[in-house]
Amino acid sequence: MPNPNRGACGFQSSEFEQEYERPSKSELKRQMTVLQKLGEELVNEARDRVKRVPMPEDVRDAILECQLIKDHEGRRRQLQYVGKKMRTLDDDEVAAIQRTIDSWKGLSKADTAAMHAMERRRDKLLTDDKALTVLLSENPELDVQHLRTLIRNARKEQAENKPPKAYREIFQILKQIAKKNNGGKDDADEDGVDAEEDE
Repeated sequence: MPNPNRGACGFQSSEFEQEYERPSKSELKRQMTVLQKLGEELVNEARDRVKRVPMPEDVRDAILECQLIKDHEGRRRQLQYVGKKMRTLDDDEVAAIQRTIDSWKGLSKADTAAMHAMERRRDKLLTDDKALTVLLSENPELDVQHLRTLIRNARKEQAENKPPKAYREIFQILKQIAKKNNGGKDDADEDGVDAEEDE
């Protein structure tokens, strides 16, 4: 008697069709890799930033612990564990974490642009005497004599290849001005500037 499961008859069933509605192994691996990378991004951020990210406490603890590990192999294992914890999050939690990281990147770009603008202004102060007049008209509270001395010293430092102490101090003053104009949002190191000015 011929076997009904062989030849032209073949065995047909819709029993296994539902299996293909789930993500493929490749897709699952891609999703795991994305979550692993997201966890690594958090590990590479500052601790105080990580503490402000909306996420479950156990995931945050795993990330903070990973930041403390210096041993290469131990850190690698902890990163794997962070990835495992990240996979326990639901889509909304992952989206909230991603939004937070994206906002940091936007902020970083703005910070970088502001820093470059201050550097350009400092360079202009050293090359164009009119730039000082403009700066003083915008900020009449500045100490004119002190700024002139700093500019003269910075030019001398550059000419003689000396350490850029006055050059840096000018930048700190510009940073303080930016902080004042932005309502105190810039985290300029005022103590460092005061210490330099006292010398």
